[in-house]
Amino acid sequence: MKKYFLLPFLFLFCFQLFAQNRDSLYIATHYDKQQVNIAMRDGVKLFTTIYSPKDKSQTYPMMYIRTPYRVAPYEADQFPSSLGPSPLFMREGFIFVYQDVRGKFMSEGVFEDMRPQLKGKNADKKDIDESTDTWDSIDWLAKNVNNNNGKVGMWGISYPGFYTAAAVINSHPNLVAASPQAPIADWWYDDFHHHGAFFLPHCFNFMYSFGRPRKGLEKEWGPRLNHGTPDGYRFFLEELGPLSNSKNWMGDDNKFWNDLIAHPNYDAFWQAHNLLPHLKNVNCAVLTVGGWYDAEDLYGPLNIYQTIEKNNPNAKNAIVMGPWRHGGWARGDGTSLGNVYFGDTPAPSSFYQNQIEFPFFMHHLKRKPDSKLPEAYMFETGYNVWHKFDSWPPKQLEKVRFYLREGGDLLRTEPIETQAFSEFVSDPAHPVPSHEEISTGMPREYMTADQRFAARRADVLVFQTDVLTKDITLAGPIMAMLKVSTDQSDADWVVKLIDVYPDNHSAYPHQPEKNMGGYQQMVRSESIRGRFRNSYEKPEPFISNKIETVDLPLQDVLHTFKKGHRIMIQVQSSWFPIIDRNPQKYVDNIFEAKEEDFVKATHRVFHQEEAASYIEVGIWKK
Repeated sequence: MKKYFLLPFLFLFCFQLFAQNRDSLYIATHYDKQQVNIAMRDGVKLFTTIYSPKDKSQTYPMMYIRTPYRVAPYEADQFPSSLGPSPLFMREGFIFVYQDVRGKFMSEGVFEDMRPQLKGKNADKKDIDESTDTWDSIDWLAKNVNNNNGKVGMWGISYPGFYTAAAVINSHPNLVAASPQAPIADWWYDDFHHHGAFFLPHCFNFMYSFGRPRKGLEKEWGPRLNHGTPDGYRFFLEELGPLSNSKNWMGDDNKFWNDLIAHPNYDAFWQAHNLLPHLKNVNCAVLTVGGWYDAEDLYGPLNIYQTIEKNNPNAKNAIVMGPWRHGGWARGDGTSLGNVYFGDTPAPSSFYQNQIEFPFFMHHLKRKPDSKLPEAYMFETGYNVWHKFDSWPPKQLEKVRFYLREGGDLLRTEPIETQAFSEFVSDPAHPVPSHEEISTGMPREYMTADQRFAARRADVLVFQTDVLTKDITLAGPIMAMLKVSTDQSDADWVVKLIDVYPDNHSAYPHQPEKNMGGYQQMVRSESIRGRFRNSYEKPEPFISNKIETVDLPLQDVLHTFKKGHRIMIQVQSSWFPIIDRNPQKYVDNIFEAKEEDFVKATHRVFHQEEAASYIEVGIWKK
């Protein structure tokens, strides 16, 4: 019986392997491979691989990507299994350029994470940043690569998305189109920090390998962390313990990790690594891409788009947000994430690749007819349909407040009680799990996961509406405005927006055996380290039992809560191991906290007349 069960998976594996080999063969027979070292203005040489069509009867635009994740295969006679953002590009015919960024793998120089942008740079000087390295590279490519038509397009997902975003600053004349995808913008609000709350397994696991010092030019990744257990909750709680123990794993020479623990506040170090203030003089078309359920980089695409829009009013600037995990538009069909289904007519990723991404580059690089892409192409989850907007957020939004009320109600009416609150005890020795899945990392599925396991805990507050009598579509930013107190001197705050399915909800087609009745789908979530409630630069302890204001942006959404569903808000003070534990006794640097600093605390969320807690949303009238 088990053999027959495994047959479909064996077939799928073999098919995928065949497809990869077939594409590698196609590339080898249709493209020439060239490896060069391009000198930057300071003399450092960047390793670059160029794949040019064998057909020399015409000129081609270049598709260019810069990455810290290596441009293998490095062997001159070996070819990758794909070229470009999607298979459409490989068969259409482009010159593809892949480059190791400064200080990584086969490129010379010193690597710096999220390298700060220069201020007032001059092209004649030897000072460098990622924008100048891009400029120098494009300048060389345009002048030295045969059969190029003088047009360059750039793309990249995640860290390569950051390099693509940096490229549009004072962009080179030959760069005509760029698509930063899931780009990092500011590590204080995205990826490794969320409003000062530290995303522990995501950073710890990544930097263990990525942050190790390089001994010279290299072609392979370093060793990954061996946790010794599949249970990340247990590893980070018991084996690692307080982050002051981290050097037992990281050592003394992991530069970024050492910088991170030395800068617990949003000081000059972090501000210098913020890309957003520098997004000016954008002279190319930009298509920023993100996923509504990107566990790593949701802040980046939304804020890079908005900042380019603000600083460059004449730029061709657009945004796409789909129902994807991190990079899901290029790494799957996008029809589902975990238990939640998004439809397959057509599959979201296919729609994006065929109707948005490919036409964008074809128009700007090959002068194909303008596909008339809108300012914002956004996927509405809940109803699972695409929408075109002429601005984002949409202009026609009704601002509404949902108040956290006594007894667990979530109502649009303000509280009238003179004294009302909900309280819970937060124990760092038993933090609220961030997900049910046993994992040593940050499961991408947590962004849509069922939250019933958390709702049943005494240290999680739950507020929900009555059953909805009509559809409600939320669009644009969401802001949680909390009135809170603690009997200790520090606290984290986590707010989750949840779509509660009716008990008779049918199973989704991608897993018909899964009963979705009563499912509590997380739609949006965010965390903040409470010490930063008034300033990210100057943290403040809480005064015991004093009512304080904590405002927390939850990022944008486009989601419909259908008739028969409920809207739920969960509030808690731990979310482990996704964010590290707050000792709850104020210490200057949580990265240096000792075991004895971790104490229980009683936290309160108020819902009374002079101290009302609420969620402010935008309701979109279709």
